[in-house]
Amino acid sequence: MARRRRERQKVIRGRVPSSARSRSKSVNVSIPLSRLPRRSSEARTKALHVKAAMLRDPNLRLYPTARSFGVKPHVVKKYLGSGFTKIDGHFRAIKSDRFHETMYVPDVNGNPVPVHTKSRNQRAQVSAYLRDVGRFLRGDNAALARWHGKTIAGVPLVTASRTLKSIEAQLSDFAIYTTFNGGAE
Repeated sequence: MARRRRERQKVIRGRVPSSARSRSKSVNVSIPLSRLPRRSSEARTKALHVKAAMLRDPNLRLYPTARSFGVKPHVVKKYLGSGFTKIDGHFRAIKSDRFHETMYVPDVNGNPVPVHTKSRNQRAQVSAYLRDVGRFLRGDNAALARWHGKTIAGVPLVTASRTLKSIEAQLSDFAIYTTFNGGAE
């Protein structure tokens, strides 16, 4: 039941004509993110990368940045329109957002556990944790010290060195975003 509620919350709003005769009228339709076609899902992921790049460098402009990531600017505005504001005639990325993204962290068996992030900060935490897991596996024993006993969006993080070394083989196929691993939940 909770899963259905989450799927209902994660939707993309679009406009679809109400009838073939009347093209001037349109109706809002909600499409769950898990039901987006692969091409649309990839476009949304590229749009997230455009926004992230624009947050890192505030001098970037929307149109050239979007083109450099292989996505059209109107697609970025379609999926992440509320993540931008117009200042002096140029679109600027806003730091705070309410975009939901499902990312994955490993459990004690090496299986991916979905983390339903609701903010940019939670997504940054998941990425930092996964980077630190990689640093630990490459030999930095102190890399996971700050993550002991922590959770992200209610999901406990694995920091035991024996556990991580035992699941190292499963971590090689590990993907972070839903869109990279086929949207499996």
